[in-house]
Amino acid sequence: MIRAGIIGGAGYTAGELIRLLVNHPAVELRFVHSTSNAGNRLTQVHGGLEGDTQMCFCETYDLHKVDVVFLCSAHGQSEGWLAEREIPEGLRIIDLAQDFRDEHAGFVYGLPEWQRERIRTARRIANPGCFATAIQLALLPLAAAGLLQDDVHVTAVTGSTGAGVKPSATTHFSWRTANLSVYKAFTHQHLLEIGRNLRHLEPAFDHEIHFVPMRGDFARGILASVYTHCDLTEEEARRLYADYYAASPFTHTVDGDVDLKQVVNTNKVLLHVARHGGMLHIVSVIDNLLKGASGQAVENMNLIFGLDETEGLRLKASAF
Repeated sequence: MIRAGIIGGAGYTAGELIRLLVNHPAVELRFVHSTSNAGNRLTQVHGGLEGDTQMCFCETYDLHKVDVVFLCSAHGQSEGWLAEREIPEGLRIIDLAQDFRDEHAGFVYGLPEWQRERIRTARRIANPGCFATAIQLALLPLAAAGLLQDDVHVTAVTGSTGAGVKPSATTHFSWRTANLSVYKAFTHQHLLEIGRNLRHLEPAFDHEIHFVPMRGDFARGILASVYTHCDLTEEEARRLYADYYAASPFTHTVDGDVDLKQVVNTNKVLLHVARHGGMLHIVSVIDNLLKGASGQAVENMNLIFGLDETEGLRLKASAF
């Protein structure tokens, strides 16, 4: 059994990660750390775990007693955590924050569809951002083929869980319901990792990525609408995408329209590729808490420890 621990266990991504790990056939969850909740049962914070575990949050933990630790604290805290500790030799670290997505300190960027073989031999994984996952998966086949030759335009909408568990004016139910809004237009932090990785695949790409994120009036999921000029026919583009993702068990190019209910509660990515005039339009849908965070973290863990990539992640969409 893989012995796992979680640092920062009170947020949405940690709650989903706990749900996946306590039901994973090859994992023993040894501890879930939370300073503010130490001593409380996990179910007092994550009510959906009632009946699945009797574990309590801990304040102290022993890294020598686990094989992998997941860092689920707020952005900016993982680097300090790592610097303050002596890390046991052989311990694998999977960081769900944005601290190491530029791959410093020995971390590998954990997008399996792009870096599967590097992930298999890595000891430290930087899990991608949720928007970054949806948008990169819409563009990786083009970048890998050297076909990103113009500006890229993205509009993407995310559910309220993407803003984290701490309440704010724009996540309050009475404001969010029956409402839609733009935020961080053209400045979202995930643009850094998207641009860096696309240019790694296609060094000649020197155009802009115009990204307008939106807040949706639903709890979870991301739908990204991506388009750029492209000379491929629709048939050629669909074949390119199908071939690129042929070895990726969670990423599928489909002929029909895609929507959030097809992927929410799963680790799947659905892509719809179509040509309109001179534009190639790609619609990408994911669950921001699973493929955009905790599901992808478990997928990376599976790869690191030589398990089937889909182990513990065969989840049905919440279609109703």
